Amino acid sequence: MTEDVSNPGDAARVPAPEQAEQAEQARTRIHFDSTEEMVATLGAHDEVLRIIQGVYPAAQLHVRGNELSFGGDPAEVAKAQRLVQEARALAARGTRVSPQVVEQLVRMLDGSRESRPQDVFGLNILTGRGRSIRPKTVNQKAYVDAIDAHTVIFGIGPAGTGKTYLAMAKAVQALQAKEVNRIILTRPAVEAGEKLGFLPGTLTDKIDPYLRPLYDALHDMVDPESIPRLIAAGTIEVAPLAYMRGRTLNDAFIILDEAQNTTPEQMKMFLTRLGFGSRIVVTGDVTQVDLPGATKSGLKVVTEILQGVDDIAFCRLDSTDVVRHRLVGDIVNAYEAWQARARTPRPRPARRGKAASPAARAQED
Repeated sequence: MTEDVSNPGDAARVPAPEQAEQAEQARTRIHFDSTEEMVATLGAHDEVLRIIQGVYPAAQLHVRGNELSFGGDPAEVAKAQRLVQEARALAARGTRVSPQVVEQLVRMLDGSRESRPQDVFGLNILTGRGRSIRPKTVNQKAYVDAIDAHTVIFGIGPAGTGKTYLAMAKAVQALQAKEVNRIILTRPAVEAGEKLGFLPGTLTDKIDPYLRPLYDALHDMVDPESIPRLIAAGTIEVAPLAYMRGRTLNDAFIILDEAQNTTPEQMKMFLTRLGFGSRIVVTGDVTQVDLPGATKSGLKVVTEILQGVDDIAFCRLDSTDVVRHRLVGDIVNAYEAWQARARTPRPRPARRGKAASPAARAQED
């Protein structure tokens, strides 16, 4: 009988190839602590999982029990894994991982600049009426940060990018924190291709349609029953831009909406209303100017005048920041492409010489 002189620990030792295989399996699997955590991350009926699979078709995702395994192209597997991990972290912080959130995560993780989705989605501006208001894109996060860091902020971008909504949320937050004593919301009374002057009612009734979007956003953030009381007390003021002339606005959070429809003179008048302890946010979309004729937009002009002035920030959002229906971003892109084609000069046909005879022209043809 031969004596076993091997190390007793060798029997439990796993060969190197099997260790590598186990390590690879660990890297390509995500284990969830509970079914609830898995559903919060991957969505009811795996709706989020199907979106991820559609975004990264070269990666195969399989669910077994509380475990998600990955296979396929290593590059896409790595992206899909990071996306799931980010979604899992957001779900753990109470964020609902909706298809829209997943689309934004994909844009952030595939974007050219480094960004941490948790920093963006984790910034909670306002909580009320059963919802949390927070930025949903990197540019929106930069916009919110600029509002915190500057006195005058310009938010410029297409429809649906949250320019006014986020500014309104920051205004309500500042009022609740007693950083300001009142909120002033204003916009120019310019029709978007329609004439409203013959509407029945008082001046207030005629002005109300212009200011309705501001009221709608306000109702999402403040108890509707308290809004009339706050307006009556002057804590919240909603008024057309013409009512701002001659005033000095101290200790106020002031929002100018639809600023692309101001003239350069109106923009100057508005900005010079700024008083002590106040903050101004100007929002607008320079591609949707409703001013008559060849009137210049004050928002377009002010970007040239105030660019580089200390304590003034210009934040630009684009179609990737649209948080409405997915088609809104596609519509914005389509219009931008159409406008770019319209601006491209077409080559002119060569002009024939006046002295060319009919016979010569026939020979050229």
